[in-house]
Amino acid sequence: MERRATVALSREFIASAETYGAHNYHPLDVVIDRAERIWVWDVDGKRYLDCLSAYSALNQGHRHPAILQAMREQIEKVTLTSRAFHNAEMGPFLQELCEFTGQEMALPMNTGAEAVETAIKTARKWGYQIKGVPADKAEIVVCEGNFHGRTITIVGFSSEEQYRDGFGPYPAGFRMIPFGDAAALRKAITPHTVGFLFEPIQGEGGVNVPPAGYLRETRRICTENRVLYIADEIQTGFGRTGRRFCCDYEDAKPDLLILGKALGGGVYPVSAVCASRAIMGVFRPGDHGSTFGGNPLGAAIARAALRVIRDERLAERAYELGEYFMSELRRIASPAVREVRGKGLLIGVDIKREAGKARPYCEALRAEGILAKETHDQVIRFAPPLVIEREEIEGMLPSIARVLKR
Repeated sequence: MERRATVALSREFIASAETYGAHNYHPLDVVIDRAERIWVWDVDGKRYLDCLSAYSALNQGHRHPAILQAMREQIEKVTLTSRAFHNAEMGPFLQELCEFTGQEMALPMNTGAEAVETAIKTARKWGYQIKGVPADKAEIVVCEGNFHGRTITIVGFSSEEQYRDGFGPYPAGFRMIPFGDAAALRKAITPHTVGFLFEPIQGEGGVNVPPAGYLRETRRICTENRVLYIADEIQTGFGRTGRRFCCDYEDAKPDLLILGKALGGGVYPVSAVCASRAIMGVFRPGDHGSTFGGNPLGAAIARAALRVIRDERLAERAYELGEYFMSELRRIASPAVREVRGKGLLIGVDIKREAGKARPYCEALRAEGILAKETHDQVIRFAPPLVIEREEIEGMLPSIARVLKR
């Protein structure tokens, strides 16, 4: 198709996606054609600042040179072997990931949902083999407002009715409690409880931050009751919240750490579950697997992605810039805003219900050259790549203020 610098070009691409694609998303009307660091350009040449980072998959920014270089070099050698054979990248990747997380073993997969399913299988197997829970009686405690993926199992323990509607019947074995309520966790635990699965901050749930001390207390409760502490850090991990992992804020080390998104450096899907040798040792050959999990291309990319996070101190940058960004957002005198909350560069601006839903604000931000996305109707999520500079945050604040005051 010949390139034309007209709005009609964007409309053609959107029309083809709407005609031939299932309508399972409601994207903003922008067609991204190229990207660099924190910036994206649409097919008509307009530049935008990316404030979503592909739901935190782009912590290192778009097309980071070191990650692209690792990808190019690996493509020239081998991209896929399956787990029927060893490859020269997976072992070093798993070692570096365990050293980065402070865990002893890792099981690589591809997507975040696969990693969550892997953690559920691990916890149940551990419950039967190690804890001694009777067969098929294992229970996992989850939180209201959770978002752990879209598989049948995962939507089955969602409290969001739309995620569940029309997809039942659902697997049993999950108990739901309010998010941020440590006492509710203690009350929900039974002799059959094998794990507590949670997000340290609920991103899709509305950037919901639990009370101070919640992570530390729930970690203690799980230890006392011999229940696995299962942290889904797919969206909050790898520096996004101002620490390597959000649980680090309260030294609440998970028994099972679920990872994804930024582990693939924004160019390839890579996920993993990390745990101790005693927990991960429940698996035998044939128990679980993935054709693409641990493939050499993904492993090489993930190794580069980890190096960028560490060497460029992205967690430290996210903490410093997040504190600045949130303080400036709170200074905007808008009657539409109920609250600004978050940690690091995972920030939610909660719009009062009487001021309407968050979607029109995101559409107005797009017109200002800023791409943000609503979540749970009332919250605008700001989560730019962690390589953003303070001056670039300063540059978009007037536009955000105009939209919030409008």
